[in-house]
Amino acid sequence: ILDIGAMSTRPNAKVIGVREEISRLIPAIKAIRKEFNEVIISADTFRATIAKQAVDSGADIVNDISGGTLDSNMFEMVGELKVPYVLMHIKGTPQNMQVNPTYKNVANDVLKFFTKQVHQLRMKGVNDIIIDPGFGFGKTTEHNYSLLNHLQDFQLFDCPILVGISRKSMISKVIDVTSKNALNGTTVLHTLALLNGANILRVHDAKAAMEAIKIVGQLKNRA
Repeated sequence: ILDIGAMSTRPNAKVIGVREEISRLIPAIKAIRKEFNEVIISADTFRATIAKQAVDSGADIVNDISGGTLDSNMFEMVGELKVPYVLMHIKGTPQNMQVNPTYKNVANDVLKFFTKQVHQLRMKGVNDIIIDPGFGFGKTTEHNYSLLNHLQDFQLFDCPILVGISRKSMISKVIDVTSKNALNGTTVLHTLALLNGANILRVHDAKAAMEAIKIVGQLKNRA
């Protein structure tokens, strides 16, 4: 899966306008679809109208970092488009998500969010749902590791679980390296995520991730 986004979602990232997002995203999707007909394209957007244009231009999946919280029309749009939808948890917006994020119990709170959102999606006829706990999106390092420990809990939705932890600060802060030098830590956490129920990894280093997937697969096959 090739995930394509036009807007940065890092903490404090600037929000771009609809026209600018379209001008960046849609030509890229069209060009990649033309060159690589077999690749699965995921369009990273929280805007329903842009999700439609992306799918019309060749995208196969809609990846919404807001889990439907930033555009009330998103669920209905995905229901009409009839494509897989990545439902991610975020607390707040990219502009304020890391300003003292708090939870009663992070795993339980995220589970409650998914329970509500998955129900709403299914009411709109969306059944091909991928859930993403949103590591680093409105979570402290401690929150992230708690979520990883409870990743198996999210299997109750009977949806594939996507994990995006590659080179994130939850790794670099713990082992005191830059994100550029966080490949070893990333591979460790990818392995743990796979053992805890992850079905899809969002990665920067595809070769290393594939090696982890193969080794974990071998281990599970011998269980």
